[in-house]
Amino acid sequence: MTCEVGLSRNVRAFHIMPGLPGPEGQLHDHDYRIEIVVEREQLDERGMVCDLDVLEAALTKLTSRVEGRDLEEIRPAGAEAVTVEVFARWVHDSLSPTVAAEGGEVLAVRVWESPVAFGGYRARC
Repeated sequence: MTCEVGLSRNVRAFHIMPGLPGPEGQLHDHDYRIEIVVEREQLDERGMVCDLDVLEAALTKLTSRVEGRDLEEIRPAGAEAVTVEVFARWVHDSLSPTVAAEGGEVLAVRVWESPVAFGGYRARC
């Protein structure tokens, strides 16, 4: 049995896909939706996977770092661009310490760049 809780938040940010024709090959924005799901085998003594207020504060802080900004600022070395997959991994790595401190064991992230397209990353915290 695995228990889970989650949140989502919208954020507008910019990126570019080098080598592609416009508009993807030019700096453009997306209204991303970031979804996070925290998993845990057993609920804690409070009956929780983790405290949603703490998780929400961490997600709000994270989205404020990229709101209206160029995602190039978070591009890891070796990545050609910040794709939704790269963005999802960055969200995971940024939130994992908070999730682990709250007792979460696994963090799954989906970053939606449109109503029908997303990239994701899921790993232990």
